[in-house]
Amino acid sequence: MQQVFETLINSFIENKVGIAENFLSAQLAGDLRNNLTGLYDGHQMRAAGTGNNELVAHNKAVRSDMIYWLDKAHDNIHENAFFTVMDAFILYLNSSCYTGITGYEFHYALYETGSFYKKHLDQFRNNQSRQYSMIIYLNTDWIAGDGGQLSIHHAGAASQEIDPTGGKTVFFKSSELEHEVLVANKPRMSITGWLKKD
Repeated sequence: MQQVFETLINSFIENKVGIAENFLSAQLAGDLRNNLTGLYDGHQMRAAGTGNNELVAHNKAVRSDMIYWLDKAHDNIHENAFFTVMDAFILYLNSSCYTGITGYEFHYALYETGSFYKKHLDQFRNNQSRQYSMIIYLNTDWIAGDGGQLSIHHAGAASQEIDPTGGKTVFFKSSELEHEVLVANKPRMSITGWLKKD
């Protein structure tokens, strides 16, 4: 597990965008994907908004994905296993990079066919607690023509487009890099969230 953590952190230090394969085990990723599809089939996922609870807005011309928040109160065995991995990663990140992360929030995200998320920053204007953004992709058999790339905009350089292939995890500073999700040509699944500092 520590080797995957190192890969994610080192690639972030080198390129401002950390990328690692198999951050989650294939078994856990599959269990979480099944959770997500079950929630979607049960109509429990909701249209995502922009902004936080104080300034939330819903505009499908900006963002059209569906989300469901993970919560330890669910006492779901697979979500709890995910939280165990995240707790270990934060412990490693804080001890190796002195980041001072104190918490996190994550949700399932599903982009239906034709869905997207326009260019944005993840850190709120009225709340700077989000320090690092993480996306863990749960897709299977994803190919380039399926779209849905994460397009990261680097200042003074070409955008970096990352295919949302299953098993891949992406990690970057929430306040620094504008990014967008390009139109998905088939359903696109992930766990997306933020490492926070109070």
